[in-house]
Amino acid sequence: MNALPESPSMVFSFPALVAKGCRVLILGSMPGKRSLEQSQYYAHPRNLFWPLMGDLYGIGHELPYEDRIRVLQQRHVGIWDVLAECDRPGSLDGSIDIDTEIPNDIAGLLTRHPTINLIALNGGKAQQSFRRYIERTLDAATRQRLRVLSMPSTSAANAGIPLAIKRAQWQRLIDNG
Repeated sequence: MNALPESPSMVFSFPALVAKGCRVLILGSMPGKRSLEQSQYYAHPRNLFWPLMGDLYGIGHELPYEDRIRVLQQRHVGIWDVLAECDRPGSLDGSIDIDTEIPNDIAGLLTRHPTINLIALNGGKAQQSFRRYIERTLDAATRQRLRVLSMPSTSAANAGIPLAIKRAQWQRLIDNG
């Protein structure tokens, strides 16, 4: 039996960037095209993720990527995506073919990192996918310790929400983490 060829628009997430002692886990949906090309989370220059992390955690977006990740991890914040793979032509979450979505093992990650007590879902697709695939896989003890916050997307495609409102919503990481 021959396997079907992989779609040219199949995309795959990066490994989790979670260090020992992590307390806050930020989950996106799937890295965008620019991020995948550069092998860096939130690489699009108009994505507000790194400027917001700078505001919250003192991480200068001008720092090299590896240094930004290191500082974020020193602040006990990790990054990953809800989806491990999917078929998505382009970068927009709305282009993801729901029938091809395969989630990451977030429940396993939370078991390996019991210090994580806050999950921030970066945007509507991350929220939708988390509820669809992840919530039901969490055991009672994990659910008990977790707070899950729905955050406005930092994507440049989410320009309808003013920066001041996004900043106030993302401030909840500091207030709750």
